[in-house]
Amino acid sequence: MSKKVLVLSASPRKGGNSDLLCDQFILGAKEAGHSVERIFLKDREINYCTGCGACYSMGEGCPQEDDMPEVLEKMIAADVIVMATPVYFYTMNGQMKTLIDRTCSRYTEISDKDFYCDGSRR
Repeated sequence: MSKKVLVLSASPRKGGNSDLLCDQFILGAKEAGHSVERIFLKDREINYCTGCGACYSMGEGCPQEDDMPEVLEKMIAADVIVMATPVYFYTMNGQMKTLIDRTCSRYTEISDKDFYCDGSRR
């Protein structure tokens, strides 16, 4: 059964370690017959969560106007989500953390999926 795979790459450098790992994962997923989309977070405008609470009150969405709604819809539609990030100071980089923080308004819809996480060090 073919799955929709979404690869979220937080590498600020195309061709970096995390990016190379994404290439290999994508190659294997395509060879297995799955459809794959990769999103480079560095090419998207994803603002930091401001903690305003609008996403929790009365079904309002996030008031920020950026690329996060599109990315979030793709996460919800995917069967498999791959998160690839360089490791800075023993944790994920800021771009990936910002993305994760911004899923809070609809995180319950990102369920029953396979998740893979890569953390590459330089």
